[in-house]
Amino acid sequence: MRVRQPAVAGRFYTGDSYELAEEVAGYLAAVPQGGAQPPGIIVPHAGHIYSGPVAAHAYATLRSTPRVVLAGPAHFIAVDGMVAPTTQMWRTPLGDVEIDQEAIAAAGLPQDDYPHAPEHSLEVQLPFLQVQLEPGWRLVPLLVGRADPEMVADVLQGFLADPDSTVVLSTDLSHYLTYEQARARDAVTAGQIVSRAWREIDDHDACGAYPLRGLLLAAQRLDMPVRLLDLHNSGDTAGPHDRVVGYGAFTVGL
Repeated sequence: MRVRQPAVAGRFYTGDSYELAEEVAGYLAAVPQGGAQPPGIIVPHAGHIYSGPVAAHAYATLRSTPRVVLAGPAHFIAVDGMVAPTTQMWRTPLGDVEIDQEAIAAAGLPQDDYPHAPEHSLEVQLPFLQVQLEPGWRLVPLLVGRADPEMVADVLQGFLADPDSTVVLSTDLSHYLTYEQARARDAVTAGQIVSRAWREIDDHDACGAYPLRGLLLAAQRLDMPVRLLDLHNSGDTAGPHDRVVGYGAFTVGL
């Protein structure tokens, strides 16, 4: 059995299974719970100490799903379009997550483990999913490089419309502005996300701009609303105010 080992355990989140479960549960317990479950969410992907309090707002809306389609940007290895892994399991300190190779094959997605191996944008989401969701779900991990929004939307639209799938889009917002500059820039970007104005999302507005534009186009095609749940930055959580990273949590379809 081919298993992807965790690349950023002990760096982006604790590598101790007990501490990790406790920390994630704490983030989730600190935000509002309940309500209808959305077809999709948008969450940040920095280290948990920085972005976890924001991401929890979106994860708290989830409860159960047969399949999670997790899409995010490739930070380290260039990707042409979208790529899924060939591995059968992804491992975190909380255990293994089964990869839905049947769904990957049905979607006709290209596969390559090389860009997935060092990437954190998808991995940091798994502990939240493992703690929050009822057991039995399977994962479709998708890294998105320089991809046409229409192509990304073509893939994500089918999953957004599928009641057996939940789409999780991983992206941070602005990078390395001052605290006040980031607050202003991210407020504009959040408004564009809520308006599904995917053409207005610049590469500097969100590090996951390529998958984000595709998701917003898919939501537009399906007439699914996007709702802001929380908007903060690393200066609000665990970092200094001179160089911050922006984080937003959103639901798609409610």
